Amino acid sequence: MASSISTGVKFVPEEDNFLQRHVAFFDRNKDGIVYPSETFQGFRAIGCGYLLSAVASVFINIGLSSKTRPGKGFSILFPIEVKNIHLAKHGSDSGVYDKDGRFVASKFEEIFAKHAHTHRDALTNEELKQLLKANKEPNDRKGWIAGYTEWKILHYLCKDKNGLLHKDTVRAAYDGSLFEKLEKQKSSKTSKKHP
Repeated sequence: MASSISTGVKFVPEEDNFLQRHVAFFDRNKDGIVYPSETFQGFRAIGCGYLLSAVASVFINIGLSSKTRPGKGFSILFPIEVKNIHLAKHGSDSGVYDKDGRFVASKFEEIFAKHAHTHRDALTNEELKQLLKANKEPNDRKGWIAGYTEWKILHYLCKDKNGLLHKDTVRAAYDGSLFEKLEKQKSSKTSKKHP
C-alpha cells in the first residue's frame, strides 16, 4: 500500500475506532504517521508545557513506534502508524479500548460505577488513584506506568476547579475530541492575549 505522503491522500481514522481517533489528533499533517515532532506539537497544542511535551514525545514515540510497524525495520525517526495503533495497546488499562481499538461502552461505564463514589459522573484525585491501583496487572510495570501517566496528565489538564475529572471529559479523551477542544481553548486564550 502506498503511503499517503506519496499519494497526497490524507489519513482518516476509522469512525468506530476510538483509539485511532484518539491518536489521529497528534498526526498534525494527517498522513497517518505520527513523528516525535508531531507528538510534541500536539501536546503543546493542548496546553502542556515544553518539558512535558518533549518528554512525552520521546517516550511515546520510542515506546510505540516498533509496535505499530510490524514487519518493518527499526527507524531512527520513531514513526507511529495510526492505522496500527491497536497493536501498541498497553496492559494495566481500563479495557475501554478492545483489542482492535474500538470503544467498549460497558467498560467505560464500569470506571464510574466502580470508582466514582463522591460524585456519580466524576472522579476525585483519590478515586483516580484507586482506579489506577485496580487496573494494575502483576508484573506489568510498563503498562502501569503508561496508564498512570495518561490518567494523571488528563487529570492535570482537565480537572475542574474542585479537582474533579468529569465523565464527559474522560469519554472525549477516549474518542480524541477532547484534544481538539483543548486546542481551540488554548488558541482562543492565546489570541486574546496577542490581538
